Amino acid sequence: MRAALAAWLVLSLLGGTGAEDTCGDPPAAPSRSVPAPQLSPEERLSPHMPESLRCDACHAIAFQIEEQLSKAEGKVGKKALKESDYIEVLERSCSQDWESYGVLELDGEKRLSGPGLLRQQPLSVLVSGGPWPGRLSKLCHGYVGERGEAHIYGAHRRGPAALRQLLCHGDKGPCAGRKERPDSRKALQNEL
Repeated sequence: MRAALAAWLVLSLLGGTGAEDTCGDPPAAPSRSVPAPQLSPEERLSPHMPESLRCDACHAIAFQIEEQLSKAEGKVGKKALKESDYIEVLERSCSQDWESYGVLELDGEKRLSGPGLLRQQPLSVLVSGGPWPGRLSKLCHGYVGERGEAHIYGAHRRGPAALRQLLCHGDKGPCAGRKERPDSRKALQNEL
């Protein structure tokens, strides 16, 4: 057996079977270049969420509110929260840091990206931080003030779709007239 193995080794070295490819430098990986999204002055400097990103922002806010309320209900055995408790959770939801959200460009269109939002492209540059966390917090507080804590909590109790409908797809919602997205939780699970 040793003789056969030694013969194979000698022949492979002499025969040039490509051993130099596996022992030498690894083949160069193809390089890819993905540019960062080019932000307009409004997108870079305005304290307000740009109109084109408000629907995505609303879905992000609805997702965070849903997550925080569900987590708080889990602590009390899935029972309904007291008014003072859900008001506190909503305040905490809107006042979080929002640092995991940012904007990316997909097929020439800028989209907000982060937890609860569908990720449409595997290779992209996300611009986060900067004005985005403050804009999301301000928008969240605005939704809570306009819709009211009790109304938002009631929608949450009916389910994530009801909360998204109330905040995002109603007559005055930023996604009014657009088709509702699939359930974000299912989309995120499919992504994993």
